[in-house]
Amino acid sequence: MSDAHLLPPDLVDGLDVHDATPLSGGDISAAYRLDTADGRLFLKTHDSPTPGLFERESAGLRALAAHTPEPVRVPEVVRESPHGLVLEWIDLGGRRDRATEADFGRALAGLHRTTHDTFGGLDGVTFGYLGSAEVDLTPSTDWVEFYVDRRVGPLLDRAVREGAIDPGAADLFDRVRPRAAELCGPDEPPALLHGDLWAGNRVVDADGVNWLIDPAAHWGHREVDLAMMQLFGGFGDACLSAYGEAYPLADGWSDRVPWYQLVPLLVHAILFGGHYGAAATRVLARYA
Repeated sequence: MSDAHLLPPDLVDGLDVHDATPLSGGDISAAYRLDTADGRLFLKTHDSPTPGLFERESAGLRALAAHTPEPVRVPEVVRESPHGLVLEWIDLGGRRDRATEADFGRALAGLHRTTHDTFGGLDGVTFGYLGSAEVDLTPSTDWVEFYVDRRVGPLLDRAVREGAIDPGAADLFDRVRPRAAELCGPDEPPALLHGDLWAGNRVVDADGVNWLIDPAAHWGHREVDLAMMQLFGGFGDACLSAYGEAYPLADGWSDRVPWYQLVPLLVHAILFGGHYGAAATRVLARYA
C-alpha cells in the first residue's frame, strides 16, 4: 500500500506521487522510494529534526555536485524543507572493481583541489552535524585550532560527560595537545570535504558509476576524508593509488590516519557506545 498520504506536503505536493515505498537503512531519517509520473525519486524525512539538519545536507550536496569531477556523480536536490529532502533516484547494484575505484580516487582528488580561504562551514555556516552530533563550523584560518580545540576537544568532553569514554582519555588529550601542530601535519589550503566519507556514503549504481551521498560537507584538511575512508574499509588500493597520483599527499600522511580518525570515533562513541570509546582512547595513547 502506498504511504504517500503520510508524507510532508511541502516535499511531495505537485510531484504526482502515486506510490511511496518505505526503505530501510537510515539511522536518522525515514526514507522512501517515490514513484511518480516522471519516474522514481528518493525522499528522506524526519518529524522533529535537529535545527538545520536538512538545510546543511542540501547545501553540501549542491556544493559537491558543483565541484566533483566526472564520472563521479552527486544526486540532484529536487525539493528541500526543514523536515526533509527529495533527491534524484539512484539505481543501485553495480559492482566495485579497479576501474570504479580508480575513477573515485581521481574524482576525490579533483574535489579536494577546490579550496577556500578559511576552514569551517559552507557560506559562513557556523554549525553542522556528523550523524546527529552537532559540531562547530565557525570559520577559522587556523586548522590546528579548528580541528583540535573546536572539534576533538568538545567531542571528547561530551563523550566523557555522557560516559561514552573512560575519563582517563581527557588526561591523554592534555598530554597530546602540545604536539597538535605536529600531529596535524604540514599546512594545506582548506579543501572542500565530503566530511563523512565512509563506504556507505559512496555508492555504485547499476551502470558502474560512483555517487557521493549523505555529506557533512565543510572546508577542512583533505586528510580527514582519507582517514575516514580507511576507518571502516570499503575502498580499494586502486582508489588510494589513483588519488595519490592525481594529488600527492604530504609526507607522513599515513602516520596521521589514526589522528584524523579521532573525530568519527568520538562521534560513534557518543551516538552508539560500544567499543568506539576504547578505540578513541587507544588513538590518544598512541600519540601521547
